[in-house]
Amino acid sequence: METAAHLGLDNQQFIVRSPAMQKLVAMIERVAQHPVSVLIQGETGSGKELVARALHKYSLRSGKPFVDVNCAALPEHLVESELFGYEKGAFSGAEFAKPGLFELANGGTIFLDEVGELPTKVQAKLLRVLDSVPYFRLGGSRKIAVDVRVIAATNRNLETEVNNAQFRRDLYHRLGNFQLCVPPLRERPEDVIVLAEHFLAQHCPAARLTKQALATLQQYRWPGNVRELQNAMLKTALKAKPGITRIDAHDLPAEICGASEPPTSGIFEGTLGDMEKEMILQALDRHSGNQGQAARQLGISTRTLRRKLERYRMSDHCNYKITSLGTLNELQQRYYRVNVETPVLITDSRGGQAQAISVNVSCGGIAIRGGATLERGAVFELEFALPGMEAQFQIKAKLAWTSPGGSGMGFVDLHPALEQQLRRWVLERAQLDGWTASELAGG
Repeated sequence: METAAHLGLDNQQFIVRSPAMQKLVAMIERVAQHPVSVLIQGETGSGKELVARALHKYSLRSGKPFVDVNCAALPEHLVESELFGYEKGAFSGAEFAKPGLFELANGGTIFLDEVGELPTKVQAKLLRVLDSVPYFRLGGSRKIAVDVRVIAATNRNLETEVNNAQFRRDLYHRLGNFQLCVPPLRERPEDVIVLAEHFLAQHCPAARLTKQALATLQQYRWPGNVRELQNAMLKTALKAKPGITRIDAHDLPAEICGASEPPTSGIFEGTLGDMEKEMILQALDRHSGNQGQAARQLGISTRTLRRKLERYRMSDHCNYKITSLGTLNELQQRYYRVNVETPVLITDSRGGQAQAISVNVSCGGIAIRGGATLERGAVFELEFALPGMEAQFQIKAKLAWTSPGGSGMGFVDLHPALEQQLRRWVLERAQLDGWTASELAGG
């Protein structure tokens, strides 16, 4: 059994064992180094705040303040004054000036939980802050400039709210430079075990969960996610007798014990079309939502698979959703780097050749190590193959940068068909890491 990763975040623990969450942690480490805003999506209680704290911890701002704000808990008439501060006499009862939460987070990170609850007026002011525009405190005459990284979270579908004009489109895109999605607990049963054991050990260090108890916990749907699991283990500990060493299924809260699904007969009931759909969805589950790998397993083309999925999505009978841990916008798709080592043959304008090894590849260029000394600005012919692709790539590239460890080359005059193939390969590899391409057009 894989060991769990324990990340210490202040007084909290970020504990993961499932492949999905391990991918998410790798994403967090990668995204944290960028200074741009991040939008975290996920159900209530799934761990969005811990993701935000991890982003801050791994960032260059880790030594600066981390200020968390629950936007849903702020009264609507106080949201603006709490976030941006107010001056003495700005309103009845304002007997002294008060800095806003953005000022308190200056140099660090502000976490806006349930950002979808912000009133439209505050959304407009937040957008200006994200664009580094100085703002006024409520009732103030002096502009305030802050350097703050914004991390926002929501359990709502903001794309739907944007399309329904309930959330500003420009703010959605500005907040979602990077989008991360925390999977619900029911989709990561491996984490149920390690989290349950962790929460139980906090209250009954000597007690252990039996196999039957663990199986019951994994069968439950956990609508309240990690927060509900934590409360369930607290209830279990409070009911336990002093000195108990075994926690069985019947020792768990009643609502959890009664929630396991009855076993199925193993006989498929439905039409031939239903069976086809079930096979497609199982293949996608087996390959973590990767359409290319699922299509190869099923013996059909990726285009056929996508057409069938589109038909399923249009019906009311399919609730399947491909697991996504993060979203790449159009610009990020172009510069997403896939770490891959493959031989690269470099040919210069005079016909001279040198061998190198790739370090990473993106839609716009390639990083290499080894090879002869290359002339900056010169155009070279590169020839290389990529894992999983039969075609050999022949691409013109120009030297962009050099370092003692290698060089970077930007692709030039890339044929549209070749560019499409490369982009598809990069996005498939990104999808294996849990990323999907943004489908919402910019506004």
